[in-house]
Amino acid sequence: MGIAFDFSAVLSQWPLLLKGLAWTAGLTAVSAVLGLVLGVGCAWARTRGHAAVRAVAATYVELIRNTPFIVQLFFIFFGLPALGLRLSPEWSALIAMTVNLGAYSAEIVRAGIEATPRGQIEAAMSLALTPAQTFTRIVLPPALERVWPSIVSQIVIVMLGSAVCGQIATEELSYAANLIQSRNFRAFESFIVATLMYLGFSIVLRRVLDWVGPRLLFAR
Repeated sequence: MGIAFDFSAVLSQWPLLLKGLAWTAGLTAVSAVLGLVLGVGCAWARTRGHAAVRAVAATYVELIRNTPFIVQLFFIFFGLPALGLRLSPEWSALIAMTVNLGAYSAEIVRAGIEATPRGQIEAAMSLALTPAQTFTRIVLPPALERVWPSIVSQIVIVMLGSAVCGQIATEELSYAANLIQSRNFRAFESFIVATLMYLGFSIVLRRVLDWVGPRLLFAR
């Protein structure tokens, strides 16, 4: 007896799927911006900061990079209420994605910063640029250019990792797929459609980031 697939039962729920994709895209966009800013800040702290600042940044990076994303998410959503801080599923997902991306991008950006030739920094100092001007105008743009492919890959990984945010009822794409299959019992079709949507969005996201980086972050 053959298995009968019915993708129409899933595709008929397209408003729910599009809503989930929109939440995934929104969480990814905001966490990418905030996570990259956080990562640059931590990279600066680890390369240019005082000893205490370097220690704090290093502790944060090692803590996040050596614990599972889902544990970080659950700590924010289920653990923080014990301290009196209760967050919505969406805010918890956004904070978890930002914190996770910040730690990984910090190490990526730090590698780019440390590859900056010493002569460029000395030339900037000879022109009487302040340390902040030297970092933002001389060191950071070429550093980002060197490591941008790695940053793009990390943002895509965080986007794909957002699928676990459905575990705390964040209304992203995997949550939508799970909700649909609970209504019509078409689990195979639901998650095949979700998989293809994640695949398509990953490709589009990578293309967009490859276009954005050279034009906005390290344009010459």
